[in-house]
Amino acid sequence: MEILVSVEAHEKFDRLPKTIKARVAGVYERLQKWPDVSGAKPLRHSLRNHFRIRTGDWRIVFTVEGDTLRIVDIDHRKDVYED
Repeated sequence: MEILVSVEAHEKFDRLPKTIKARVAGVYERLQKWPDVSGAKPLRHSLRNHFRIRTGDWRIVFTVEGDTLRIVDIDHRKDVYED
């Protein structure tokens, strides 16, 4: 599985606290095994065709197209679903 990270998600990753950054990097490794990843949930409404996986209070939002998984957002749970 190829994992691509959007520019926005990469910038947010760079601004994360060191401890959270390590946890998110661990999620990236787990996502390499897609679709055999526990905890990923499909999203609805305006985020239809997206999935989210959580690590603590942080959410990683991604899409899957064939053999490519694209991470589109990384944010705190209180902010991630806002437009």
